Amino acid sequence: MAGAVPSPKAGEAVATTTNPFEFHVCGPRHLSSPSWWDLLRSSWKDPNYRRMGIACFIQGVYLLELDRQDKRDERTALAPQWWRHFMYRLAETLVDERDGSIYGAVLEWDRRALLAGYAPFRPAGAPAAVVALRGTLLSGATLRRDVTDDLRFLAWDSLKGSVRFAGALAALRAAARRYGGPAVCVAGHSLGAGFALQVGKALAKEGVFVECHVFNPPSVSLATSLRGFAETAGEMWGRVRSWLPYVGSAAAAAVADAGGEAAAKTPSSGGTTAKWLPHLYINTNDYICCCYTDAAAGTATVTARGGAGGLARMMLVSKGPTKFLDAHGLQQWWADDVELQVALNHSKLIDRQLRSLYAPPPAAPPQM
Repeated sequence: MAGAVPSPKAGEAVATTTNPFEFHVCGPRHLSSPSWWDLLRSSWKDPNYRRMGIACFIQGVYLLELDRQDKRDERTALAPQWWRHFMYRLAETLVDERDGSIYGAVLEWDRRALLAGYAPFRPAGAPAAVVALRGTLLSGATLRRDVTDDLRFLAWDSLKGSVRFAGALAALRAAARRYGGPAVCVAGHSLGAGFALQVGKALAKEGVFVECHVFNPPSVSLATSLRGFAETAGEMWGRVRSWLPYVGSAAAAAVADAGGEAAAKTPSSGGTTAKWLPHLYINTNDYICCCYTDAAAGTATVTARGGAGGLARMMLVSKGPTKFLDAHGLQQWWADDVELQVALNHSKLIDRQLRSLYAPPPAAPPQM
């Protein structure tokens, strides 16, 4: 789940004194800086602007770690450019104390910067705080810890045992406590998207619902593959049983009753109202996240509007990078020419990951 740090756009001349990761070199084009006009007509209400801005925040986290590795100071640092343009400030860096690497950041709306433009309030729709989480960097001292979490996800389909999971969840919980869940956003790319999705779900289980944007989230794991095999095997066995004559034995009846009880206990998303709706951004040419588009039969788990029965909002690239490294990269999500479509298929993976949030509560024990 390596995070591809973007290169300059093709055909652009870059001066020898200009770093290719400068915001004005490879950042988004045609995005205006917030101003007093945003108080009346906020750019943050535009889903494309929102997607670009949040992707830039994650890019800033990648560069926070690269700035640290290259020992850049406040004057030469590259990372701040990626959030200052949107009038946000760095409130906290999330540091892995084992190796000193930066894996995330808490960005808050910079009221002082907006006041300098004579606008006293945060634009409508702009998050008060964003917890942004980067993916794997295949260089520097952080490589070992990044790959360890990649392998953790591959083996267990979960990141809960990671030190970084605990740190990200604590930061998200603190931001939600300070500003309120609806005003807070958690976002990540690649491995960071896996963390964002799982800490967002953990907070949702506590009844706190924050906005969640995940770009190229990892979907390939041994645990998922084994569960898929077990489900397939179970389906095949069910078909075989349907071909066999009923023998009427007590053992057969017990098996049938057990199967009926298991089906009754299986949570279903049908007829429920989703409260936490993560936004997923998927390029189907990226084999790391492409399994999110595998359809689930019978349940409507992904809808365009996230209405009843919908568990996520999924956007697919319809026109964009096709080579794997570019398809998995972050730069495509702030590119001007990327074309997206809303996924209307029923995602088996989302249904499995978020089903527990929408299962009916267990029956209360009888009063004695």
